[in-house]
Amino acid sequence: MGSALSNMLGGGEDAASSESEPSQVLTFSSSARWQLHFNEIKESSKLMVIDFSASWCGPCKMIMPAIREMAEKITDVSFVKLDVDEVPDVAKEFNVTAMPTFVLVKRGKEVERIIGAKKDELENKVSKHRAQ
Repeated sequence: MGSALSNMLGGGEDAASSESEPSQVLTFSSSARWQLHFNEIKESSKLMVIDFSASWCGPCKMIMPAIREMAEKITDVSFVKLDVDEVPDVAKEFNVTAMPTFVLVKRGKEVERIIGAKKDELENKVSKHRAQ
């Protein structure tokens, strides 16, 4: 049902990359599509990493290849990228004040937050919370 409703609201997720291979990082450019995805996954014990970024943010661009690489390797974790300029209400809901901000969510609740392009810290927190 969620995917049918998502299609009515503007299709499925866009790939986060324009490269020939599809990205494992889901990108949402509308709050309605994001909310559908969040509602589908929030009851799950699967870890979700939300990357709050902006197209003009240098550190966000710098860490994106590492995020894509993590998403390719760690397939039991959902990686999502949200542009704060496209979904400002979602950024406000999660109290995002700097980019990039990574919010780790499990069962609909925030379990960890990393502010800044801190690849090693993000990898450590993802490993910690996906194992729980």
